[in-house]
Amino acid sequence: MKSIEEITYWTWSDLLATLKHCQDLQSSGIVERCLDSLVGRLAIPSEASPCASTSSLDSPGFWLACNTRSSLKHVFSQETWWFEDLSVLSPDMIEMLIKFMVSRKYNHVIIGRFLFHYQKSKFYTASPDVKHLVLETVIDMLYTFDTNSISCKSLFRIYRLVLNRSISKNGRNKLECMIGSQLDQATLDNMLIPSPYWASYLYDVNLVLRFLKAFLCREDQQISPMRIKKVGSLVDMYIAEVAPDPCLKSSKFLALVVALPDSARGSSNELYHAIDIYLEGDGIGESVQENAERDGQNHEIKSSSPREQCKIIA
Repeated sequence: MKSIEEITYWTWSDLLATLKHCQDLQSSGIVERCLDSLVGRLAIPSEASPCASTSSLDSPGFWLACNTRSSLKHVFSQETWWFEDLSVLSPDMIEMLIKFMVSRKYNHVIIGRFLFHYQKSKFYTASPDVKHLVLETVIDMLYTFDTNSISCKSLFRIYRLVLNRSISKNGRNKLECMIGSQLDQATLDNMLIPSPYWASYLYDVNLVLRFLKAFLCREDQQISPMRIKKVGSLVDMYIAEVAPDPCLKSSKFLALVVALPDSARGSSNELYHAIDIYLEGDGIGESVQENAERDGQNHEIKSSSPREQCKIIA
């Protein structure tokens, strides 16, 4: 039997075997020393990877920095060789592992990629309860990272997994906050998330409104005009997509239109088109139609700004 005092001489396999054996002893000194030694052998501090440390894997900067397939494969193989080995650990132990890695200032991009890999790996064979715990752990850990180091596409993938699972409200709020903070990286397909089963409307407009609130309410950074315009263009496309929905209430349609400042739109052409589609739809409702027709308001709607139009029909 190996002595814990000689842990610096243990092999990687020794450390991993001990951690597997001690899965239920998260608070023990043995586990902490094994994790500390194991993390020390992962050659992935941010200085070791100029490609990955500058930006997230979804951004152009990363791909330009690693300008050949061979160099990219080399970077990934050096920094991700341990993913499969550590995916056997329990969610509680993974949380401890990530905290050790963060304390040593390891690259958040690589740690984030590991967490997404861990989630995928566990979902192949885990029970529903373990899947629930894995999602909660992954979300909690990602929430502590630099937002720019997390893939927006991967966050949306996690969110779709969450849709049919009853994770905690706190966990869901954290995930929505992370997505909202980088909404300028999202695509229209990302945003078209189905509404809850009990709702009559097609897409989850309330969710998109929460994303927008999170995007606009970041206290730790100033939002650049370019980012706001990107989100403005995305939202206008989303409005055009949901406008034909006959079950979409006028109050929700209005909320989407006025959610962003006027500076987010260089042109209102797409928005005018979406409003026309909404007005022509069957789902406006009798009261809205009457308001639009009464006292010549159809003309008033046509000659107003998008915000004013929506206030009239609402």
